[in-house]
Amino acid sequence: MKLTILGCYSATPRTFTNPTSQVLEIQNHLFLIDCGEGTQVQLRKYKVKFSRINHIFISHLHGDHFFGLPGLISTFRLLGREKELHIYGPKGIKEAVTLFLKLGDSWTNYPLIFHELESKESELIMEDSKVSVQTIPLEHRVYTNGFLFKEKESPRTLDVEAAQRYGVDRSQFNNIKKGHDALDENGKLIPNKKLTHDPPKPKSYAFCSDTVYNESIVPLIKGVDAVYHESTFLETEVHLCDRTKHSTAKQAAQIAKSAKVDQLILGHYSTRYKSIELFREEALTVFPKVELADDGKVFDF
Repeated sequence: MKLTILGCYSATPRTFTNPTSQVLEIQNHLFLIDCGEGTQVQLRKYKVKFSRINHIFISHLHGDHFFGLPGLISTFRLLGREKELHIYGPKGIKEAVTLFLKLGDSWTNYPLIFHELESKESELIMEDSKVSVQTIPLEHRVYTNGFLFKEKESPRTLDVEAAQRYGVDRSQFNNIKKGHDALDENGKLIPNKKLTHDPPKPKSYAFCSDTVYNESIVPLIKGVDAVYHESTFLETEVHLCDRTKHSTAKQAAQIAKSAKVDQLILGHYSTRYKSIELFREEALTVFPKVELADDGKVFDF
């Protein structure tokens, strides 16, 4: 599982910082999460293949999280895309994007499929044999979701040495791989678990976009490998959180601690501060493993 940060600052783009967008590579999927202005430039800069993006997840309809989407959709058309593109986002995203395309007479020549979200409860929105994605309801000034990406457990793999040790004939190997028990040379039943390796622990990643401090998300993200949580402010500006519906670095760390996650990644920094290191310092007073998102940074889990 690999996460590439394309942009992670709040509000407006600057010459050296970009608004929110990131790419998650998991089980051969390349998921684009949010799409602020400049996303397609960042995709090129960090050599992310446009053709591998088939699913885009938009947390909410504030400009710094989706204004790059119409341009990216149009670029896919110019590049001759033929594959389906699935877009998951709040109700209204289809109207917003298709209005751009209509006024610019730029309809796609590939299937553009919108999955509009309205539920204030967590719901499964995408699933295949290897991965699932569900929403994380957040509390912001407009309807907002985070997203929880989870690998499914891999099948157990054959332990050839164990099979030989128990005297299991090779003719049974295919059935063992399918999960069946086996018989040794004396006809004794050998449980499948003794003949196979445990699969690796499935990995998970939680993206928590713009939100006020909200403990209700803790059960949803319990024990994930990594959580990205917005940290727009430091505690010196905590009084701004209720009005703007944002969080501080300390509050993000409290969420990570309560959820017992392995790693916290901070982002969505207000540009009022001189250094993003201040966010890490504040979060470390609550939670021990804190990373800072920054444009172009890559995390491997």
